[in-house]
Amino acid sequence: MNITITDIAHKAGVAKSTVSRFLNGGSVSRATRQKIELVIQETGYIPNSFAQSLKAKKNSMIGTIVPRLDSFSASQTVAGMDEELRKQGYQLLIINASQDLSREIEALYDLARQKISGIILFATQVTEAHLTAIEEINIPVILLGQEHKDVHSMIYNDFASGYDMGRYVMSKGHRHIAYIGVTEKDVAVGVQRKEGFLKALSEYEDANAHFYESGFKMSDGVQTALTIFEFNHTLPTTVVCATDNIALGVMKAAHMKGIQIPGTLSVTGFGGYDVTEVIHPGLTTVKYGYSQAGHLAAQHIIKLVNDEPVDLLTVMNCEIIQRESVDNLK
Repeated sequence: MNITITDIAHKAGVAKSTVSRFLNGGSVSRATRQKIELVIQETGYIPNSFAQSLKAKKNSMIGTIVPRLDSFSASQTVAGMDEELRKQGYQLLIINASQDLSREIEALYDLARQKISGIILFATQVTEAHLTAIEEINIPVILLGQEHKDVHSMIYNDFASGYDMGRYVMSKGHRHIAYIGVTEKDVAVGVQRKEGFLKALSEYEDANAHFYESGFKMSDGVQTALTIFEFNHTLPTTVVCATDNIALGVMKAAHMKGIQIPGTLSVTGFGGYDVTEVIHPGLTTVKYGYSQAGHLAAQHIIKLVNDEPVDLLTVMNCEIIQRESVDNLK
C-alpha cells in the first residue's frame, strides 16, 4: 500500500497543507515537525520529490542533455554528476538527444517547462538556436565539452592534448603519420585536437602527415583505416586517431589486413576508455577525467542555481597514458 500525504496528515493529527509545507521546507512548529517526522519514520514514507519540485520555487531536479547514451565518456561523466548531485540533495533527469541537434534544442525547452533548476548540456556544437533557447528559458546552463563566451562552459584542454600527442609520437621517431579526425563542426574534437597536433608537426621539418575524416563510431574507424591501407602504396608508421573508438576501429582493420601493431603500424587515441587498457596491445591514449568532470559540473550548476559565482570558463587538463601500441623507431 502506498502511503500518501493525506495518510501522514491523518496519523500525525495535522492538516494536509501542514505536511506539504513541511516536505517543501516551509515553516512549521517544532512540536508539529517532530510529530510528522515520527510518522514518516514509522510508515517509511518516501516523498515524491518530482511532485514536490513542481510546487517549489527552486526544485531539486537538475537536467542533463547527452548526445548518446552508449558513449563511454557520457556514461562516466553522468555517473560522476549523479553521485555528486545526490550527495548534495539533488536529483538528475537525463535526456538522450540521439545526436540530433533539433532534439537538443527541444530538450532545453522541455526541461524548462518541467521547472528544472539547472541544465548541463553535453554540447557537440553551439548554434544560434542553442543560444536563443538558453537565453529564453532563463535557467542556469553549463556547456560541457564546448565553449561559448556568453555561456558557462567546461572544456578539456584539447589543443594541449593534440599537441602533446603529436610531440609524443614524433619523439618516438615517427615522421610519416596519418591523422584521422572528425567533423570540424565539433570544435573541441574536430578542430582543437587537430590544431594542437598540427602545431607539434610544424616543429619537425622532416615530418609529414595525411589527414582523413571519420565518424565517431568504431565501424567508421574501420572503414577509414581500410581506405588508408588499400589506397596508399606506403603505410604510415603511425595513425593518430581523434578518439579511442576510431583507434579501436583502426586496430580491428589492421588485424583484418594482417598488419601487426606496433611492429608494422603504431596507433594512438584520445579518451582513455577502460577497454584501451585490457586489449592487446594496450592503446596509447590521452586520458580524460570524465567522472571528475561530472562531479565538478554538478558542483558548478548547484552554485549557479544558488546564485553563487562560477568562472565563465573552466579548463580541465588531460594526460597521455603510454602503452604498447606505439613502437619506438629510435
